[in-house]
Amino acid sequence: MDILLAERLVPEALAWLQERHTVACRPELAIDASLLRKALYNAQAVVLPRKVVVTREFLDFAPRLRAIARMHVGTDNTDLEACRDRKVRVIQASTANVRSNAEYLLASLLLLYRRGLGATLGGNRHAEVRLGRELFGSVVGIVGLAPTAHALAPMLHGLGVRLVGYDPAIHHTAPIWSRLHIQPLGLNDVLSQADAVSVQVMYASRYQGFVNDKLLAHCKPGQVWVGISRSQLFDAAALARALADGRIDACLLDGAEAGFASRGSPLHDASNLYLTPRLGTHTREARLRASWYVAHRIHETLTTQRTSIFDQIPSQPVPFEDSLGAGESAP
Repeated sequence: MDILLAERLVPEALAWLQERHTVACRPELAIDASLLRKALYNAQAVVLPRKVVVTREFLDFAPRLRAIARMHVGTDNTDLEACRDRKVRVIQASTANVRSNAEYLLASLLLLYRRGLGATLGGNRHAEVRLGRELFGSVVGIVGLAPTAHALAPMLHGLGVRLVGYDPAIHHTAPIWSRLHIQPLGLNDVLSQADAVSVQVMYASRYQGFVNDKLLAHCKPGQVWVGISRSQLFDAAALARALADGRIDACLLDGAEAGFASRGSPLHDASNLYLTPRLGTHTREARLRASWYVAHRIHETLTTQRTSIFDQIPSQPVPFEDSLGAGESAP
């Protein structure tokens, strides 16, 4: 076996790989660690879902492994140092979901501005008519200039939104702000001016609890928040207080970690907090882009001589545009 798929690729990309390599499609292994480790023994490449964690011990069961591929962004579930030591390439379709996440955030803003749509879509044909708002002319705060923000900002600008923004790693004089039509401000000023806030910060452990009481004290009353960042970015108790006292009218977050708003959490009873299970990344188009990227990078790895591949290809995510481009979906 050359390639083990513990996460499915789209049929076209799978067929392309099967013409060139021996492929075993075993998505059921993702929920059985023992069987997965047994299956890894002869694999040269493996495609893993988010929930499978790669450790040094995991790699001990895969002596022939040359590549680990993921359809998602984020390396907190992968020991990159161990992969580098074992000369195992880590492949990620790092920008395949940029467009889908941006459209998710736009749709979330529209839904929170027009809350009556949600009630109707939930099956209530006789929902109370609620007075909504228009995005045109409103102020949206962009917190974090992750790649998704680069796609979201032009969408919002085209709808007549005034954009203000903040990123802790990007200086206010950087040209990217003007290219995206975003006025750079201090974070407190972003929150005091914005009618809505979109959060797409590239999470790192130093940002745990970044959105706290001190920061939320600057919210313009009645704000709505949407986000795709890790839920560890939020201090749960502080967010609960802001949702309860009207500083934040409603908040919709995608992909919150388990326990974020479960029983016992300060957010459990917050009726104006809405959570979705990573819907931002789940579109047909995003999966097509990710599948083709992963297929090409695995083929590239397995057809390059082991003696030289690691001098040319680092064991880290490779930009999606390197081979296909963010908008392409076929070889």
